[in-house]
Amino acid sequence: MALQTAKFGVGQIVRHLRFDYRGVIVDVDPTFQQTDEWYEEVAKSRPPKDQPWYHVLVDESSSITYVAERHLEPDPNSNPVQHPLLSRFFAAFRDGRYATSRTVN
Repeated sequence: MALQTAKFGVGQIVRHLRFDYRGVIVDVDPTFQQTDEWYEEVAKSRPPKDQPWYHVLVDESSSITYVAERHLEPDPNSNPVQHPLLSRFFAAFRDGRYATSRTVN
């Protein structure tokens, strides 16, 4: 099975297609990394496990979600996200995208 390239990156603002919330990506998993129990309980639409999944800080919330790539699209709104953990992950917001505050390998 070949790994797919992620469509979205850390710091990018996205919108969830099914639940219509926006947020910022803080991490990307090349494939599903949660437990089978989590998948059975939470991933009701059964998105593919062999495609990228994203950790997303939800705008105007304190929630962090784990979302399959097929449920996300780029958010056309370039306004910043409001979330209490933003400063843990990002140093700045420029040109509609967050700049990471950590070194990525």
